[in-house]
Amino acid sequence: MRRSVFSLLALCAMTAAAAAPDTCSYCARTPAAAAAAADTARGGSLLTRYDRRVHRYRLRWQSLIPTQSVIQYAGNMGLLSFGVGWDYGRRKQWETHLLLGFLPRYGSSRAKTTMTLKENFIPWSLYLGRGWAVEPLSVGLYLNTVFGPEFWSRQPARYPDSYYPFLSTKVRVNVFVGQRLELTLPHNRRKFVKGITAFYELSTCDLYLRALVQDSHVRLTDIFGLSLGLKFQVF
Repeated sequence: MRRSVFSLLALCAMTAAAAAPDTCSYCARTPAAAAAAADTARGGSLLTRYDRRVHRYRLRWQSLIPTQSVIQYAGNMGLLSFGVGWDYGRRKQWETHLLLGFLPRYGSSRAKTTMTLKENFIPWSLYLGRGWAVEPLSVGLYLNTVFGPEFWSRQPARYPDSYYPFLSTKVRVNVFVGQRLELTLPHNRRKFVKGITAFYELSTCDLYLRALVQDSHVRLTDIFGLSLGLKFQVF
């Protein structure tokens, strides 16, 4: 009788084992669940297609947050200009700056406001040690406009035809070349910024280049202006 009971229990156990799905001996999960658990352990969470789409959406919006603050003196964009910037690229060698400038009244009837959209390219940076680095070359171009009725995008009728061909007084196209000196702050000394960069630029605009070509009395040194600036790397 006792042998029959043991035989019946053994038969029931074998039947239950055959009916149960294949499981992982380590985590007592099915192979699919074990793979999902391993994927979760590696990535921190199991991302669905929806999750990945939301992640990309948030990253695109986060890329609009400025990473820099900029102050620039002169440069055909006003006496002083203030703005924000973004850096990007594999080595952060590209920068885009958007600045608002102030132009004093001088001999005109009123002071004026300027706006500048600037694109910078820094090919390389040389590390000097202790957080210091020099950027021996920076180049770029920028578009500048002055707000006010005195400046026009189309040539007024008071000028002869083609007096200002392809040019206007509303928008100036500028090019520049310069150099930079950068200080990256240690982690324990960072409060508001990550680093500070001092720079200078030699710039000229389309009107000056036109004068250089058309007027033999204009020299190359006459068309370039010096500007100074500070860039604060926020993060």
